[in-house]
Amino acid sequence: MAKNETRRLSLADAGLAVLAREGSRGLTHRAVDLAAGVPTGTTSNYFRSRDSLIAGLVERIGERLAPSEQDLARRASETPSVALFADYLRDIVRRLSADREVTIALFELRLESSRRPEVSAVLGAWQRAGFEGDVEFNTAAGLPGGRREIALFHYAIDGLLLDRLTAPIDPGTSTDDVIDDLVAGLLR
Repeated sequence: MAKNETRRLSLADAGLAVLAREGSRGLTHRAVDLAAGVPTGTTSNYFRSRDSLIAGLVERIGERLAPSEQDLARRASETPSVALFADYLRDIVRRLSADREVTIALFELRLESSRRPEVSAVLGAWQRAGFEGDVEFNTAAGLPGGRREIALFHYAIDGLLLDRLTAPIDPGTSTDDVIDDLVAGLLR
């Protein structure tokens, strides 16, 4: 029997909500069923194992956080500059901040990946593909900075988001100002 794609997405979204709210220990098929308001066993019908559920959640994180094609095309058509690069980073941080639940779920998976090699394999492959995509976009758009700078920005953005979504060390400083300072410091 063909599976309902809308239901699969709904279950993945419910799984992300559970993960963000309860942490990785709270992520069970039954908890996702409850969060999605579906009969017991529905999640396991779509995601047979915990590893399959986690792979589905990683895929859904990518879908929910992806920039629009129009936005990427607009940036790729603009004149390359440090200001455009800063705008691109602000957009990434805005998407990650706006979908707080998804970003917290992503951090939960990153922590779990330190304890479970199978999670590390799935999440690591997804992260490396995203990083390669960022490097390719940056190069194709003629934006400043290369592979090393893109990696440094990934590290910085991860730390910035962890700070902003948990207990900020300097909540009075605007996130956009932090990004501008990072860009100025890394792209001399």
